[in-house]
Amino acid sequence: MIPIRGRTASRALLVVALALAVGGCGLAAEVDRELDPDRTTPSAEASLTVTYAPGGARGSEPPEAAETETGAAPTGSASPDATDACPYSGVRMLPGLVDAAMGLRAMSVTLTNCGKKPYTVNGYPSIQALDESGEPYGDVRVLRGTEDITTGVPDFRPHSVTLKPGESAETVLVWRNTVTEADVPAVNAPALRVAPLAGRPAEILTPDGGLDLGNTGRLGTTAWTRAADGA
Repeated sequence: MIPIRGRTASRALLVVALALAVGGCGLAAEVDRELDPDRTTPSAEASLTVTYAPGGARGSEPPEAAETETGAAPTGSASPDATDACPYSGVRMLPGLVDAAMGLRAMSVTLTNCGKKPYTVNGYPSIQALDESGEPYGDVRVLRGTEDITTGVPDFRPHSVTLKPGESAETVLVWRNTVTEADVPAVNAPALRVAPLAGRPAEILTPDGGLDLGNTGRLGTTAWTRAADGA
């Protein structure tokens, strides 16, 4: 068991089905099969379509801050939109809504090229889970890939995605709100420090409700893929 610093445990396990539309890959059926392997016919009550609307705030952070200012508190606009000034990095990242199903959680992060030049990503985002003081949780492991968390969210592995101005890419974060030992405090991270790739400028994202990681200490990510409306 990985020891994790004390935080308030999330007590509510929302029993709803997860359907995360990633590039039209039939994710709803995959999640249904994971949660109920004997199911043969998808139920309308077990389907929830994710809306990739901004789920929280974000704030830009220069690359040197991402590397050295690990104690900075999360900051950002309360309701970012397309009218916000484009960060000097040329891209803007926004968290989606958190979907929950029997302890399984999933949330998208959308990266939009708001600059004037093409922007290329190839691989996984660089992510740190932050506590209330803006300090990273040292015992939370960010995994490249999702198979260690769930088989219901496919990862299409690193591939080059070049975004023209106005186009977007997405990554999906998955985790489980699993508490395996009562005497090991669970993690509820209120913010994330996210860079499109390691070494690039990061932004502080504050998803609504935070990330209730339980005490498993693991957060899986998918590689960047072109958003459905970013073709």
